Amino acid sequence: MATLNTYTKPLTLPQAERLRGLLEERGFAFAPKEWSLFAAKKGPLQVVVYEKGPKVVVQGKGWQEFVEFLLEPEVLGVAELGYEELSQPEMFRPHFGIDESGKGDFFGPLVIAGVYTDAEIARELIAAGVQDSKAIGSDARIRSLAEVIRGTPGVAYEIVSMGPEKYNHLYGEAGNLNRLLAWGHSTVIEQLLKQRPACPRALSDQFAHESVLKKELGPGGKLIQLDQRTKGESDVAVAAASILARERFIDWMAEASARLGLTLPRGATVVKPVAKQIVAARGAEFLPRVCKVHFKTYREVMGLPPLEKPVNRWARRK
Repeated sequence: MATLNTYTKPLTLPQAERLRGLLEERGFAFAPKEWSLFAAKKGPLQVVVYEKGPKVVVQGKGWQEFVEFLLEPEVLGVAELGYEELSQPEMFRPHFGIDESGKGDFFGPLVIAGVYTDAEIARELIAAGVQDSKAIGSDARIRSLAEVIRGTPGVAYEIVSMGPEKYNHLYGEAGNLNRLLAWGHSTVIEQLLKQRPACPRALSDQFAHESVLKKELGPGGKLIQLDQRTKGESDVAVAAASILARERFIDWMAEASARLGLTLPRGATVVKPVAKQIVAARGAEFLPRVCKVHFKTYREVMGLPPLEKPVNRWARRK
């Protein structure tokens, strides 16, 4: 996806190697960069290929020429930049984009957001630099783009936020994360339909079989076309939803950290020392108020045996 000064695109490993060779031929200077296969720079132009994906990120003056005259013809074999309405026409048709934040984080809520776009809104959001929240490293940038999204004429949005206590209760009833996600997605879709009842389609990242989501939809959402695909955030409506969800998540984390007088870490890999610190300071019964208890980290911190497979006690919540 292209923004005002950044271009991001998934690559295959052979494409990444082809790009490396082309950069070497053109005199780019290479330097180590964390989480990347390689990073190269020539003047103000920077090209980074990240391990995850992998994906290429092009930034700096001259990025458009680089993409249009080198990356697309020599590596990708396509001509897309500036032709999004031809190459991705469905992105400019009326639809809802749905995405979530926090599902892989031990601390904090699960947030699911949805955004309605049409052709005019999509053009505005693309021009504003809206892209997948995972490609945005700055909380300030997330908040700035979220403000732009909410202020875009014609846009509609809906957010469902489940704080840890509510999340833990609903997860205990649902029995697995996919059912809980389906409930959250369906709730967002049905609320958006109240604002844009003629919207024909909803798109989200792939997380479960379509039937799981359809089962949770009420009568108002049964007729909408449900599409799921990997890398759904390449669609600007889904990207916008990811930003609104991320904003709500980081705001919750910031407020909770301030109340506790410590910083709640994001993710799930470096959380155990802080979880133990919370238990020591506030007691074991407090920890579920700020974390997701089905994570194995919770049971390790509490000295509990591994969790047995949960029972599905899900009751339709309509």
